[in-house]
Amino acid sequence: MKIISMIPARYSASRFPGKLMQNLAGKSVILRTYEATVATELFDSVYVVTDSDIIYDEISTNGGQAIMSEKEHESGSDRIAEAVASIDCDIVVNVQGDEPFTEKESLAKVLSVFKDDYDKSIDLASLMVEISDWDEINNPNTVKVIVDKDNFALYFSRSPIPFPRDKEVEARYFKHKGIYAFRKEALLDFSVLPMRFLEATEKIECIRYLEYGKRIKMVETSVQGVEIDTPEDLERAKKLWK
Repeated sequence: MKIISMIPARYSASRFPGKLMQNLAGKSVILRTYEATVATELFDSVYVVTDSDIIYDEISTNGGQAIMSEKEHESGSDRIAEAVASIDCDIVVNVQGDEPFTEKESLAKVLSVFKDDYDKSIDLASLMVEISDWDEINNPNTVKVIVDKDNFALYFSRSPIPFPRDKEVEARYFKHKGIYAFRKEALLDFSVLPMRFLEATEKIECIRYLEYGKRIKMVETSVQGVEIDTPEDLERAKKLWK
């Protein structure tokens, strides 16, 4: 089974423009993420896929593999699908460019679900981490996920799910971490399926898979890390790096 990692990287970002080129302990955020992904030694190849000459040069001049997107894309998955179409592989892992604390243990857990999936019933796998802080649960920048008894995703939302109408029920809340492992066919399917209203409303791309009947296996991890969405996140990351 050939496994590769693709790191989609846009220079512009609505909440924090240029965040991937911000300095994190002497290196850019995107280079830190690339190096962390390579260091896991889980992949046959690791690529950064970008629409930015700045990011392309940052990776390639530091000895990494970068691919320039040929078209504009709505989502990271679309960007990866274009790049991976001509690459020989079985599993594609999407590591977000703003995840410099990417580590081996969590990625290995995600990949493990495919090893026993002999009938290929799992289209993609992703990570979730339990959260209990109500500010984070209510934060629309934190994507939450609910799962069935076998840990297949039922829905993703920026709202608190499940809604705590009965306070005596000890509900668990899970944050979706933006790392996906796709079967290549599922990723290519995604790129040709039109966006429907749930994805458009929530602005969460993995909802498209659910709307078209794909199965997403969620894997629980305890590793939080820091996703750099805002300048405040970058400051937290700098403190954590020390």
